[in-house]
Amino acid sequence: MLIGAFFHGGSMKLSIYVDESGDFGFINQSSILYVVSFVFYDHKISINKEIDNLNNRLKRIGYNDMIHMANLICNREEYKLYSIEKRKSIFNAIYQFTKKAPISYLSVIIRKDYINNKGQLRKKIEDIISDILIDKEDYFDKFKEIVLYYDNGQKYLAKLLDKIFSRFDNFKHIVDFDHKENRLFQVADMLTYLDKFYYEYNNKIYKKGQYFFTDEEIKKIFRNLDKKRMH
Repeated sequence: MLIGAFFHGGSMKLSIYVDESGDFGFINQSSILYVVSFVFYDHKISINKEIDNLNNRLKRIGYNDMIHMANLICNREEYKLYSIEKRKSIFNAIYQFTKKAPISYLSVIIRKDYINNKGQLRKKIEDIISDILIDKEDYFDKFKEIVLYYDNGQKYLAKLLDKIFSRFDNFKHIVDFDHKENRLFQVADMLTYLDKFYYEYNNKIYKKGQYFFTDEEIKKIFRNLDKKRMH
C-alpha cells in the first residue's frame, strides 16, 4: 500500500529524509506492518523561517530536544513525566511545521501477514519504491544532486535504498547527521508513526496511542496531511 503527495518544482538539490517502523522478522513478536516514510525537500525554497518558528515554539513549550513521535504519543521514556497537555503541545509544534513547510512525503505500508519471509519483504519494498522512482523519474532528473538522509538503523533497508537510488548518478547517501538539529528527519519519524497508526486505526488492527487523539483530531490531521502526499 502506498500513501503519500508530491511538491512539484525543481532545483539544484533534493534532500530526502527516511525513517522506518517495523522489522524484518517473522516470529510471534514481530510487527504486523512495515512502514517506510520519505520526506522530500526541494532546496529551491528556503525552509529557514519555518525551522526558526518551530524551534522558537518548542523553546516556549520548554522542550529543545529531538522529538521521538512514538515515545511522545505513547508516554514512554523521556516523556513519561510530561503532562498530556505538554506532549500535545510538542506534537502540535512539529505537526504545524509539517503543514507549513514546503515539503512533501510518501509512506510505503506493507502488511507482513500477507508475506512469508524476509526475502519476500525485501522484494516487496524494492518493487514498490522502484516503481515510484520510475513513475516520477522526470521529477528526480531535474536535480543535479539527490541527497538521502538515513542513519542505517536497519541494514536491510539501508542496502535496499542504496541499490534502488543508485540508478541516479547524482545520488549520495548520508548516514551520519545530527538527529536533534535536523528537524526534517524528525518529520519523517512523525509521519512514519502517524501513517502506521492511521492504517491500524482504520483497519482496527491495534489502537495503542489512540487515547492521545480524539476521533475528530485524527480525521483533521489526515485531511491536512493528505495535501502533502504523493498520489
